[in-house]
Amino acid sequence: MTSFLNAEQQGLAQEIASLLTDRNETICVADGTTGGLISAALLSVPGASRYFAGGAVLYTRKSRVALAGVPAEVFENYQGTTVEMLAATAEALRQRLETAWCIAESGAAGPTAGRSGQAGRTSIAVTGPIRRSETIETGMDDRAANMVEFTTRSLRILRDAITAAGMPN
Repeated sequence: MTSFLNAEQQGLAQEIASLLTDRNETICVADGTTGGLISAALLSVPGASRYFAGGAVLYTRKSRVALAGVPAEVFENYQGTTVEMLAATAEALRQRLETAWCIAESGAAGPTAGRSGQAGRTSIAVTGPIRRSETIETGMDDRAANMVEFTTRSLRILRDAITAAGMPN
């Protein structure tokens, strides 16, 4: 079977789907520089409608406010993506879509640096029963390669957060 995902992404998506299904929980996604690849990975698993509530590619401040409902004040003096900003975005979208989990990712895929400093840098935030956030630096300026790597890292962080949360009561 042909897939647009690499083998690791396929495995992570399957694992996340199983975890969410076993927990009877839902998720939404705020893709940024991944351009929808996190959502696409989660939707590639048959039966995704049991756990995937929706998502958006929130590529600009305007879209974060309009689509996710993040208060505009969060972006005052915006100098680039931070984990705090992404946590606020993830929580706003999670509440808006009434899901147990949300993952948000945004940064600078390249080839040039964004406001956050350098190409190959992204921040990831997971909200839900537990919260996780991390900033990743790949050291690459290849846009497509960074998008793939950001997707893989986001899926790993999401899987690890869901696993760490344990089974709901």
